Amino acid sequence: MSEVRLAVFDCDGTLSDGQAGVVNAMEVAFAETGLPAPDRHQVRRIVGLSLPQAIRSLAPDAGDEQHAATVEAYKQAFFRSRQDGSLREPLFEGIVGLLHRLHGGGWMLGVATGKSDRGLRSTLAANNLTELFATTHTADRHPSKPHPSMLEAAMADVLAEPAATVMIGDTVFDIEMARAANVRAVGVAWGYHDSAELLAAGAVGVAETMSELEELIHG
Repeated sequence: MSEVRLAVFDCDGTLSDGQAGVVNAMEVAFAETGLPAPDRHQVRRIVGLSLPQAIRSLAPDAGDEQHAATVEAYKQAFFRSRQDGSLREPLFEGIVGLLHRLHGGGWMLGVATGKSDRGLRSTLAANNLTELFATTHTADRHPSKPHPSMLEAAMADVLAEPAATVMIGDTVFDIEMARAANVRAVGVAWGYHDSAELLAAGAVGVAETMSELEELIHG
């Protein structure tokens, strides 16, 4: 029996570009709960964390009650944008082809993301990707990255060993999660953190193009 090879992808900033939707929903949530508008650059920096942890990071001086209210306001703002059709989360060019080549080549595919279960299901379904992924894990069911829980669960789902698993992401949180799970980490340069940060965190390489990413995944 051949060894299971597992490629686990982050979503926002790696598979899809949801930057505008995240920033806009965060600004609405902060306004609705009486918090000063968050710095847009800082909002982009926290993409990948679980929502409660992200909001605590953006508003460290607010209390638990205000944090909880802001989390709920963000969820509602994001849901409204999805419902009214204003939300745009386009896939990065070349991602679909890469996923199909990996899947056709015998790789098991997974997602480990700070998005909610509902958000991830919607993104995958909208892009006809649901059936490609054997395992998906979100911040709804796990501690926030960089805790290794999501990756460990993904490997358990498909019986993959750490040595045959690769984590692909655009943030230091993804790379640190991979390192915590003893999994090879590959960065992408088109997301939220820059290449130097990803390499310093322990990525084996940072892809500038889809062809480079494919090479790094194969190792």
